Amino acid sequence: MKVQKIRIPKREEKHFFLFTSPWLLGFLIFTLYPMVFSIILVFTNMDMAGSGRFIGLANLVRAFKEDTLFYRSLVNTLYFVLVSVPLSLFASFGIALLLNQKLKGVGFFRTSFYIPYITSGVAVTLLWGWIFNSQFGLVNYFLSLFGINGPSWLSDTRWAMPAIIIMGIWTIGNSIIITLAGLQDIPEALYESAEIDGANSFVKITRITLPLVTPTLYFNLVMGIIGGFQIFMQPYILTEGGPSYATYTYMMHIYNSGFKYYEMGYASTLAWLLFIVIMIITQIVNRTSRHWVYYDN
Repeated sequence: MKVQKIRIPKREEKHFFLFTSPWLLGFLIFTLYPMVFSIILVFTNMDMAGSGRFIGLANLVRAFKEDTLFYRSLVNTLYFVLVSVPLSLFASFGIALLLNQKLKGVGFFRTSFYIPYITSGVAVTLLWGWIFNSQFGLVNYFLSLFGINGPSWLSDTRWAMPAIIIMGIWTIGNSIIITLAGLQDIPEALYESAEIDGANSFVKITRITLPLVTPTLYFNLVMGIIGGFQIFMQPYILTEGGPSYATYTYMMHIYNSGFKYYEMGYASTLAWLLFIVIMIITQIVNRTSRHWVYYDN
């Protein structure tokens, strides 16, 4: 059986390339070219002025054998991802369950939980810096009402990263909305059948809701991992990586290498190493997803 090719008129072809040309030019100039050029920079010691020479794999050797901040920033970033991503998944799922109820005024609460996500990141970060202030912050004031002396959050090596994790969970509005969309996609007939069989709320959540919402949770998990490894703005604004490099993240190390010390070749090396780490972890998650992600079709 021959497959008949669909011929597109030349006029439509011209219109296609005409209307897609802004995106194509933007992709070529601002995405593809920087990616290719950054690969070239990996093998050089080029600085911000564009001067440098070919040095082979010296940047890789420096990262793994000489740069102690490379491992410190990677460990801090892994700590952030391993703690914040599961907490964000649990919180977004629980809040989405509450927002999925058919109650009066629920639209107001849905909007309220989404607003922090679209609010300016710098403004939100400065606000949380005031909330976590050890002297007159709201958190320590609330703890003092119960006779608890709050820690020096952002100036304590033990509490600086947990404070940033707490602040990050406050901006999970996007994950909540995506999870809510997944919940609303579950057929009501399944719940009605379960009620006829005498299932309670716990059974319905564990046997119906949770399995059918796993594709949405899987999407949020992957996006959370990718976003978590790129955490930069919050620790940079609040602590600049301190105290004692307790919140010094991998993206901050890339930024300092490239724009503070003007080592663009080494910064490009760090960036591509981060890409490899994210790719490996997401592939592991993708391979294991077949054991816990349920697709109803």
